[in-house]
Amino acid sequence: MMTATAKPAASMPKGRPRSKAVRRVREAIIMSGLIGCGLFSIATTLTIIVVLGIETLQFFRLDEVSVWGFISGTRWSPFLGAQKHFGVWPLISGTMLVAAVAMSVALPLGLVTAIWLSEYARPGVRAVVKPVLEVLAGIPTVVFGFFALTVITPGLRWLHEGFNIYNAASAGLAVGIMCLPIVTSLSEDALRAVPRSLREGAYGLGATRFEVAVKVVTPAALSGIVAAFLLAIARAVGETMIVSLAAGNSPSITPDPRNEVQTMTGYMVQVFLGDASNFGPEYYSSYAVAGMLFLMTLGLTLIGHRIRVRYRQVYE
Repeated sequence: MMTATAKPAASMPKGRPRSKAVRRVREAIIMSGLIGCGLFSIATTLTIIVVLGIETLQFFRLDEVSVWGFISGTRWSPFLGAQKHFGVWPLISGTMLVAAVAMSVALPLGLVTAIWLSEYARPGVRAVVKPVLEVLAGIPTVVFGFFALTVITPGLRWLHEGFNIYNAASAGLAVGIMCLPIVTSLSEDALRAVPRSLREGAYGLGATRFEVAVKVVTPAALSGIVAAFLLAIARAVGETMIVSLAAGNSPSITPDPRNEVQTMTGYMVQVFLGDASNFGPEYYSSYAVAGMLFLMTLGLTLIGHRIRVRYRQVYE
């Protein structure tokens, strides 16, 4: 007669508590690393703000110019003559002129290219064109500067003799080419994030592909497109090497892109590469210009954030 034997009770695997402890340690290490990266970014930003603020205050303590004279002045000549002028508007004018030329190239071409990649291009073509554009974004800016001097400027002077050797149009075109991948890539990502159901609904109502792309998909991705535009504008405003090589060093208020101008970043390069004393007003004025540039880019960033929040559309 066979007797039934009781099976031993199932016991917990010996390695499970240890694996949970290891997982907790790993998660704690990862979380600490993420928090550390965030704190490092915040500390870096605060350090930049503090340095700019201290050096800018030092500039206004030299009794060379008042805050109002710096903001409202229309003449910038810190190196020539006994009477120096520190009105920042010629530098702001040159910066805005170059950025306007750049955005007249980058924004429409980038948006049209993004719409084509998202709505018209075949997957194989998209897989080739988009990486090529991203490679274009990795070209050093000094290469774009030499390209503007050796290719764009001679071409402009061949078309019209009124262009100076250094001019805002050449620098702006080079900056626009540099910003083109930013606009195209971010806008294309925003367009492809629009749900397929919106496209199918528009097609079901009899809309053409062009009408779907322009009247349905583009408005639905407006927040992402505007964010891409503002990021490109901020990138153009803060560009350094291209404008230093191609725009010139003549600060002036002019709406003519054929003329030579000087941008805010171009002046900072001129100061730190020149013979300016580390204790003179020319040196400290570069920090005041940098502070003004920081406020401009910060304003663009805040505007972009507000637009994203205001016009953001969430789909299920």
